[in-house]
Amino acid sequence: MALRISMMRAAGTLKPHNVSMAASMAKRNASQATAAASNLSEQTKNDINRAAHLSNPDPAPDSATAALVNEQAPFMVKTYARPPPMFVKGEGCYLWDVENRKYLDLTAGIAVNALGHCDPEMSRLIAQQAKTLIHTSNLYHNPWTGALSQLLIEKTLDSGSMQTASSVFICNSGSEANEAAIKFARKSGKVIDPSGAKHEIVSFQNSFHGRTMGSLSATPNPKYQKPFAPMLPGFRYGTYNDVNAIKDLVTENTCGVIVEPIQGEGGVIVATEEFLTALAARCREVGAVLIYDEIQCGLSRTGTFWAHATLPKEAHPDIITTAKALGNGFPIGATIVSKDVAEKIKVGDHGTTFGGNPLACRLGHYIASRLSEKELQEGVLAKAQIFRKHFEKLRAQFPGFITEIRGRGLLLGLQMSQDPAPIVTAARERGLLVITAGTNTLRFVPPLTITEEQIEEGMTILEEAIKVVATPGEEPQGVQVSGEVDSPN
Repeated sequence: MALRISMMRAAGTLKPHNVSMAASMAKRNASQATAAASNLSEQTKNDINRAAHLSNPDPAPDSATAALVNEQAPFMVKTYARPPPMFVKGEGCYLWDVENRKYLDLTAGIAVNALGHCDPEMSRLIAQQAKTLIHTSNLYHNPWTGALSQLLIEKTLDSGSMQTASSVFICNSGSEANEAAIKFARKSGKVIDPSGAKHEIVSFQNSFHGRTMGSLSATPNPKYQKPFAPMLPGFRYGTYNDVNAIKDLVTENTCGVIVEPIQGEGGVIVATEEFLTALAARCREVGAVLIYDEIQCGLSRTGTFWAHATLPKEAHPDIITTAKALGNGFPIGATIVSKDVAEKIKVGDHGTTFGGNPLACRLGHYIASRLSEKELQEGVLAKAQIFRKHFEKLRAQFPGFITEIRGRGLLLGLQMSQDPAPIVTAARERGLLVITAGTNTLRFVPPLTITEEQIEEGMTILEEAIKVVATPGEEPQGVQVSGEVDSPN
């Protein structure tokens, strides 16, 4: 009714003399706009023209997004550099921002949303469990901590992965999972050698294990370590995939070795079978605990439940750490240990207040079950081949830009000859989200549920984005954010 009255009032004002005056004013305004436009530089005209053809230009300084960001920014510690869009909705492989613009997401929250955004069954379980029981602390039993632990052991064994997997410590994040692994390795060293000499932890250059002080001490990257130096004592660093250096690196004083089967943040670099087999053999020789950090590469992202499942049994670890996809966006992590390690851990050696809560563990149980399905894993391998086919085409099309294709499954990287930040920006302006890793690496970690049609859509946009950067005189219009890093876990 109100809308009809407003329309009637508006129509009543359109009398002949008013229409004539409106037409005259419109002509005058158009003339002024034309004159103003003619005074613009050619560069500005070109910029306006290009921006007008972008499907997802960055929100303007006077947009609703900018107003909200500027209002909230003073209250947030400045630990992140973010591009301008603010996301408010997700479904499957897509995100929508405040301006209601749609983006195809090939980042999956940095390899977290393996089942896509807002999986319907996950949403149902959250609501149901939230009405039943959310938290009790580890002072008491709840049915879901044990159920998830049992499932992780069963799926690990069934998948042909770590055959000594025996028990699980549930926590809240990847960094916490690695902290537990480091502590368990230290405790194992003390049991073997009560003198305390067997306390050293070995990790590798370009690795990323987290931001808490223990996991940070195992992450030998000056960008992360320098502001918080000195690191914890007892950490040694080696060269990834250097088989010949293993004997001198891992010694009788080594209690644990932590390594990623695929370095994600380090540039999507895959460990060789020879390296991991030799590393495992040396750990057995000196009695050190071998830890595989599968936080990013595990839970079927490579097409097998754990990335190391393709290795011979003698290369299997004593501990697996996981998080990210285990919660599909809900905070949870886990440290899976062998019987030999578990026997050395006693009541009170480690703990957590929130870890293992019924809500997180019920979700983890559902997600781990889904991610262990053979059909899903076969789909990952098939989709990886589609990505690689497109990457090969792009490398042939832009030989000066793409130097190498890396990764396994749906943890993939394009090694670029220059900083890929402009490509990330150009892709975002066209509705595609991708991220970087290491030095000049474009990283692709989409939801494992992505369809072939969505891959085709993403690769079409990526080709256009690279073309913009590769064309002299062309450049992205949006904000370029360099130095992207993995989540703080």
